[in-house]
Amino acid sequence: MRNPIIVSIIALATVLSFSPAAFSQDPHDPNWRKCPQCLTEKDRTDARAKTANLPTNPRDLSGVWSDNQNRLQLNFNAPPLTPLGQARYDATKTEETPEGAPISNSKDGMLICDPLGWPRWFTYNYGFEFVQMADRTFQFIEWDHTWRTIWTDGRPLPKGPDPRWLGYSVGRWDGDTFVIESNGFDERSWLSENRKDRRWGWPHSEELRTVERYRRVNHNTLEVSLTITDPKIYTAPWVTTGNFLLNPGTELWEDFCVTSDSDYFNTKVLRPAAGDVKR
Repeated sequence: MRNPIIVSIIALATVLSFSPAAFSQDPHDPNWRKCPQCLTEKDRTDARAKTANLPTNPRDLSGVWSDNQNRLQLNFNAPPLTPLGQARYDATKTEETPEGAPISNSKDGMLICDPLGWPRWFTYNYGFEFVQMADRTFQFIEWDHTWRTIWTDGRPLPKGPDPRWLGYSVGRWDGDTFVIESNGFDERSWLSENRKDRRWGWPHSEELRTVERYRRVNHNTLEVSLTITDPKIYTAPWVTTGNFLLNPGTELWEDFCVTSDSDYFNTKVLRPAAGDVKR
């Protein structure tokens, strides 16, 4: 039997090999800035020290943000599942080798370059950037080189919308807190893999609603919260809180999940490392 932990390590190394996080050098032209993941921890600490005392407009969310690990994960303590939620959760269980060893995340759409969806991009990204306009705010996301449109023109969320990977989002200011409400999510995405036992992923239904709150408490810090509500799948709201930190002197790079790379990794690395799949 091959150790599934080794399979996970191989997966991580391979994913990093396709990511700018694996490279720390400057672009060819030194006038172009590094990506957030291209910095060392010392680079980030030194850059933030230089900007820590700059004056701040709490309603200015501009800049490239992430947490220290670019992984503000969901609260570890998921709410109890409904019967439907339990059935959908059970269906996410990974495939196993003939010896019963799990193949890491084999049902995770991320491994075949499906969009991560929202709110998974909230918890798993290499950095994002807010760009504020008069009637909308764009949130550019480095992972998969994508963006959200958060409408601030007063429109309500749609009723019975066609599903989207990123859903539909409207924003408003509550004092100095930017509040984003979203609905209309594609059910194929996961909220996250289950970090307590990575053989499973956390599902959602078409009734998923999210509320995000962003408050800039100083030049370098956004206090954030994410509330997930899905009464068909979870018996209570799922609340995650934390901070995103500014990455001064950086810019988002291009980071795509390339289907041909993903297919090569799955067929040539992941599955052979685990052994033949139990059918």
